[in-house]
Amino acid sequence: MGALDEGHFCSELENGVKLGCIELSVDDEPETIAIEDAVKVLMQGLGEDVNREGLKKTPLRVAKALREGTKGYRQKVKDIVQGALFPEAGLDNAIGHAGGAGGLVVVRDLDLFSYCESCMLPFQVKCHVGYVPSGQRVVGLSKLSRVADVFGKRLQEPQRLADELCSALHHGIKPAGVAVMLQCSHIHFPNLESAILDLNHQGWVKLLVSSGSGVFENESADIWADFLSLLKFRGIDVDKTCLRDSSDWCPSQSSGSGNAVIKVESANQGMITAVTSILRSLGEDPLRKELIGTPARFVKWLMNFQNCNLDMKLNGFVSARVDPLDPNGDSCKEKQIHSELNLSLWSQCEHHLLPFYGVVHVGYMCSEGSIPIGKSLLQSIVCFYGFKLQVQERLTRQIAETVSSISGGDVIVVVEANHTCMISRGIEKFGSSTATIAVLGRFSTDPAARAKFLQSLPNNAISGP
Repeated sequence: MGALDEGHFCSELENGVKLGCIELSVDDEPETIAIEDAVKVLMQGLGEDVNREGLKKTPLRVAKALREGTKGYRQKVKDIVQGALFPEAGLDNAIGHAGGAGGLVVVRDLDLFSYCESCMLPFQVKCHVGYVPSGQRVVGLSKLSRVADVFGKRLQEPQRLADELCSALHHGIKPAGVAVMLQCSHIHFPNLESAILDLNHQGWVKLLVSSGSGVFENESADIWADFLSLLKFRGIDVDKTCLRDSSDWCPSQSSGSGNAVIKVESANQGMITAVTSILRSLGEDPLRKELIGTPARFVKWLMNFQNCNLDMKLNGFVSARVDPLDPNGDSCKEKQIHSELNLSLWSQCEHHLLPFYGVVHVGYMCSEGSIPIGKSLLQSIVCFYGFKLQVQERLTRQIAETVSSISGGDVIVVVEANHTCMISRGIEKFGSSTATIAVLGRFSTDPAARAKFLQSLPNNAISGP
C-alpha cells in the first residue's frame, strides 16, 4: 500500500470515494476500538495505570488522532480534482508561455505532517508544488494543498511522498509537467543518557527531496531553474545539490540501533503485537517490507518513558543540596537571583502519546558567596521528569518543587515547549508554542523579582524544524 506505480494512481483517479468519510467522532467504529485496546497494552507495558485520572481517555484520544492523521488511506485524488479544473486561455497570437497554456504556476510553503513509516513518529514537511498548465485549463490552487494532504496523511517516507504527490497531480490535472519539492524535518529524540550528557544533541534530521514529471523529468531542464528561482527569491533555501536518499533518514534506523531493537523484540512481544494491530487497523499491511521492523522501533522509542521511581533516583541529588548559608553561616546576606537558562527538554504527552520538546529556564535566590547549583544537576532534574508520560503544567511544578528542595525555597521555573499533538491532530496549528510558569517562595510574592527573571529570558524561538 502506498507504493508508487502507474496502475495505483490510475485506480485512485478512476475510483473515487467520499472525502470526509471519517469524522473525529468515530468512537464506536471497530478500528477505533481495536486501536484503543492496543494503546492500553502499550500503557500497561510502560507501567502506567490506565485508570489513572488523566490517562482514562488517552486510548481513545490516541486512536482518534491516529485515524485522523492517516485518513489519506481513505481519500482519493479524483474526488478533489474533479470539478476544480477551470478554462483559462493562453497567449493570443504571441510568442511565449502564459495562462492556461504553458505559464508556470508555483504554490509555496504548504505545511504538512506525515507519520514516518519506520518509527510511527510524525515528521513535518514544507511542500512546494509547481505545474505547467496545458490544454488551456488550470486547477483551483487550494486543490494542490488538498491533494498533498491526501498523501501526507499516510505512513510515509519523504521520497515516496514526493513521487506519489507528483504522479497524482500529473494524472489528475494532465498538465505539461509537475514539480514537487519537500523540506522534511524528523524529530531526533535522545535517550535519557544522551539527553543528560550530550548538550549538543541535534534534535532534528532534515532532508530535501524532489520529484518531477513531464517537462520536469529532466533535472537539468531550464524549467527547473525557473521553479527554484521562484522559491529562492522568497527566501526558501532549496539547493538541489543538497538532495539525498531518504531511505535511511529516520533516526530509528541509525547505525547501532539493530541490537537494541532485537532486545526490545524479546522483552516486549506483547507491546509489539499491539503496534502491529494498530498498523492493521489504520489500513496498512504490517508485512509490507518497509513496515516489518516498525512495531519494534516504535516500542523501543516508547520505552524511554517507562514509569519508574524517580524519587529514588533523585535522592542522590538531594544529598548534594546547596547550603543557602554562606561559608561562615551568615544567613542575613543579600540574596541574588541565579539563573540557568535554555535547559533542553524532551518529553511525551500523556494525552496523545506524542512528543513535546523545548527549553526550561530556572531561577532561584542564592546568597552571595554560596555555591550555585550546577547546570548538569539541573539538566538531570529536567530529564528525569521529562522522560515519562507528562503534561507540561505538572512537569513545570515538579521541576520547581525539586529545585526548591535543594536551593532554599525561592524558585521560579518557566517551560517553553512545542507540542507535536498541535500539528498532527485536527487543529494542525504549525508554529505554536506553550509557556508555563511555577513560582515558589519569594518569587510568588515579589513582582519585581519575577519581572527581573522574566526579562532575562532569551527572546529567540524554541529550536525546531
